[in-house]
Amino acid sequence: MAGEMSFTRVLIANRGEIARRIQRGCRKLGLESVAVFSDADREAPFVAEADHAVCIGGAAPADSYLNVEAILDAARATGSGAVHPGYGFLSENSGFAAAVDAAGLVFIGPSAAAIARMGSKIEAKAAAEDAGVPVLPGYRGEDQSDARLLEEARKLGTPFLVKASAGGGGRGMRLVSDLSGASEAIASARAEAQGAFGDPAVFLERYAPRARHVEVQVFGDSHGNVLHLGDRDCSLQRNHQKLIEEAPAADLPEALRDEMRAASVRLAQAIGYRSAGTVEYLYDSERCEYYFLEMNTRLQVEHPVTEAITGIDLVEWQLRIARGETLTLAQSDVPLNGHAIEVRIAAENPAENFRPETGKITLWAPPAGMRLDSGVAAGSIVSHHYDSMLAKLITHAPDRAGAIRQAIAAIDAFVVGGVGLNLSYQRALLNHPDFHAFRHHTSGLAELFPDGWAEPTPKAEDAGLAAMALHLHLTPAGASPWDSLGSWRLTAPAGLPGTAFYWSASEEDPIRVTGSGPGPGPGTVLAAVQPDGQTITAENVGLTGNRLSGRIDGVPFSRIAHVVRAPGHWRVHLQTPAGMTATDLRTLEDQHLQRATGGSGGADLLTAPMPGAVAEVRVAPGDRVKAGDTLVVLEAMKLLQSLPAPVAGVVTEIYCAPGDTVAGHAPLIKLDPEENT
Repeated sequence: MAGEMSFTRVLIANRGEIARRIQRGCRKLGLESVAVFSDADREAPFVAEADHAVCIGGAAPADSYLNVEAILDAARATGSGAVHPGYGFLSENSGFAAAVDAAGLVFIGPSAAAIARMGSKIEAKAAAEDAGVPVLPGYRGEDQSDARLLEEARKLGTPFLVKASAGGGGRGMRLVSDLSGASEAIASARAEAQGAFGDPAVFLERYAPRARHVEVQVFGDSHGNVLHLGDRDCSLQRNHQKLIEEAPAADLPEALRDEMRAASVRLAQAIGYRSAGTVEYLYDSERCEYYFLEMNTRLQVEHPVTEAITGIDLVEWQLRIARGETLTLAQSDVPLNGHAIEVRIAAENPAENFRPETGKITLWAPPAGMRLDSGVAAGSIVSHHYDSMLAKLITHAPDRAGAIRQAIAAIDAFVVGGVGLNLSYQRALLNHPDFHAFRHHTSGLAELFPDGWAEPTPKAEDAGLAAMALHLHLTPAGASPWDSLGSWRLTAPAGLPGTAFYWSASEEDPIRVTGSGPGPGPGTVLAAVQPDGQTITAENVGLTGNRLSGRIDGVPFSRIAHVVRAPGHWRVHLQTPAGMTATDLRTLEDQHLQRATGGSGGADLLTAPMPGAVAEVRVAPGDRVKAGDTLVVLEAMKLLQSLPAPVAGVVTEIYCAPGDTVAGHAPLIKLDPEENT
């Protein structure tokens, strides 16, 4: 594709934040955007913001975002001249790229041949070797017999990895630390690779246990020009999924950095690469060596950090190169300024083994002044059908320490209601001394938190301030609390300080809020007495907009405070020195209602913690189970969740079957508790 290609309308074969990002790139060049969407995404922001939108199928990705024919039909129906795949879904599917070409459309990305070649890990490593790029020792031969693989495993020695040739995201990968487990590892990796990718081929590779993940952004045009846009570090990972990325990669020897960048350009030139691509490496800091890992033939999730330090719009250049334009920059013209950090914001609960969170976002209040690439807004529904990443927070500063500080400050001002996020966990990673000292590596999360990680809980002072914020929120504007709330009306005429009670989810006894003064604002004094007797007193306290302010012991304070209604209680999001915390509080009315309804569910009933698809039911009626035994396996957001028995007992009823789609809180298994049997 060396000539000029003309198109004015681009179909975006993706969803969420990357669809919105590509829409911005299209608007910058005066191109129209076409959104394709599933039934579940009908009200999503990326659909509303597109110039044209077409529904292509049901919520399941196979019925929509992976449906090649439906996407091509939408392109024809809307008169689209080009297709941008984004990342994920079909972005590295060579068959899709070829189908777009065959339909007479422009595929905004590399050639189908380049995608296919780099999509095979075996072929990609062979291409890297041919281009003089170092690779990890291992076996990548065509002989896939058990005997040959085991022979090569003995030669290689432990530890080593068995990896799927067509794999990605850690699927089809097994670590072998003892040769006695090699046969089982090979068999299970093959089976997973066949099921996930339709290709059982595997290869063996030496395992570098404390390596960092460093990658180089490359760009090529259709005229043979290739350059790099610097490097990134993506070593903070969980299950081979990146959590935090930064550019440039910190603490690299400059000579090795230069070698890595040059090797990446050589490889891209050798395969005739065009568009954006990323060459990924493992960097062994102990040996001061780097090894080719793979090449991603698409735009990366972490591309914004490269944009931040270079000032180059990667999506714009993808579009321009797809039109046949020539790269106008020489390598010496690429600026590399400052340091950037990207934090992936996901709907999951890290304190509960990263359990996916689903539901409706009732509050979305990101910090101002920061780049946020987001796929959601207030009112958005977070579905179990798709990846849990909702947005990306990007900061840029003159140095790494400044970018980290900005990221922490932004997290501390980020408030979301209705769906739990991983922000507190990401804050803990950014604050960790090992991250600051470059001791982190791709397998290091267990070392960072050897005793596990727990969600920070509000301190006594914070819980008291949260109760004050709720108290003031429930007071009508311009009114004194003792004139508007029942408990105050009884005491104000007698000249006594009024009292109101708020119950937290973790305490049987309430927080008692007492007050005096003319009303919210100047002159108002509120005291919050905790169940343990601790008292926090604030003077001149008021809640204006979403900010709680006043004075404690003569020292002024001002904190972000969002009060939102949740089922059966109020949730106060409060900015604290330890980050943003959420305190759930019940009023007297909420407390009476909970007692009247008997709470939510009994210990003898297993319910779905989120919407999802039932993958397995591991018990039958009459089975005796222990507390903690897995009863049902639920699939949500591409993850399998094992649901344990809440109590020991006998299974009496089963309300689901494999393949069923269930709603959040739906009953799954009924038990007769052990004490009754």
